[in-house]
Amino acid sequence: MSDKNALEYWKSNIRIVLSLLVVWFFISFGCGILLVDTLDEIRIGGFKLGFWIAQQGAIFVFVILVYVYIYLMDKLDDAYNLNQDEDKTAEPGEEAQ
Repeated sequence: MSDKNALEYWKSNIRIVLSLLVVWFFISFGCGILLVDTLDEIRIGGFKLGFWIAQQGAIFVFVILVYVYIYLMDKLDDAYNLNQDEDKTAEPGEEAQ
């Protein structure tokens, strides 16, 4: 990979990480602390939405963000032709070089 492609790849990686961190911050701090009073006016299953997000919803979002990161990084790797499994081109019984 050339230096220019490596720099572009790194910038794209950082952009993905920062975008997901913004979502993480909004859900955990914004919805769980700052907007909790507003969200508590809405009830889901008898529980206040602000409470639910702070206790369980944020955890679900965090797990989803992990899978979104994996998906986006796989797409980024494909865009820059970075394959983890380079040994797939080898014949069975042969070692990849």
